[in-house]
Amino acid sequence: MALFRSGDSAEAGQLQDEFLADVLSSGEDYCSCAAVGCKFHGKCVECVIIHRGHGDHLPNCFRDMVNRRLEPLSALTEHTLRAGK
Repeated sequence: MALFRSGDSAEAGQLQDEFLADVLSSGEDYCSCAAVGCKFHGKCVECVIIHRGHGDHLPNCFRDMVNRRLEPLSALTEHTLRAGK
């Protein structure tokens, strides 16, 4: 991401393509979803489309990333986020 942010989109794109090719060709299970018995395990596009269609929660694999991004914001109010009335 640093390369994208610095404006070097050509090199960033090349590294991104290499990373994706390495992950997909590894033969390993790269899906981080812990949902048991999910028929969309490892089928990211289908999974995201379904979650967007429902519009009520994030796929399991997005939650850690989103929580890491939200934690510093939540800290601004001493983690006192509560439901509005």
